Amino acid sequence: MEEEAEIDRLPIDLLAHILVMITSFTDLAQASGVCRKWKQGVKQALARRHTLSFAGCKMDDESTSRLVRHAYSLEELDISRSRWGCQITDNGLYQISLAKCVSNLTSVSLGITRANSLKHLNIGGTFITDESLSAIAHSCPHLRSIVLWSCRHVTESGLFVLVNKCRKLESINVWGTRVPLDCFIGLLTIRPALQIKPQGLPLNVGAVATMLPVV
Repeated sequence: MEEEAEIDRLPIDLLAHILVMITSFTDLAQASGVCRKWKQGVKQALARRHTLSFAGCKMDDESTSRLVRHAYSLEELDISRSRWGCQITDNGLYQISLAKCVSNLTSVSLGITRANSLKHLNIGGTFITDESLSAIAHSCPHLRSIVLWSCRHVTESGLFVLVNKCRKLESINVWGTRVPLDCFIGLLTIRPALQIKPQGLPLNVGAVATMLPVV
């Protein structure tokens, strides 16, 4: 009879404590495939995490939402730095917004639409549209800064809704978007103190009589 390996004798709580130190999602996926006990250990490890970063990972709606649903204690979520590997869409943001951890989040680098206390949001590089931006605008009244770099499906309509609804908004990063310059001038007529990044955009509120859309 084959002798049981030492690691197989570990209680599942201790196994989960070890697995929570693994930062690579590829390694975690491989660990969950070892056996049923290890799969449960990976789930418990995710449930104990306070931070979750998908930096450098090629993530899609299904894989991201599945991982976040298991992270019950999550407080900080980051997906923006996955850059062009990110395949998150409106549907993915909606699925993540249903996760139990959402009410605990204080710092999010992804679109979450039920985090009422959220102040800083980074959804750069995702495929979100005005629909998600509108949901954020109506659900995050305390939002102070938002990063939208290369969100190329966001239009001026979504930005006007955001700036009108989020009255505490101080900074917005629109690098790489396809929004016309006149839109940014219009945003400044709504909120003159708004910082629009990247810096150096030729914005002159007095130079253009901006026609603002009704929101």
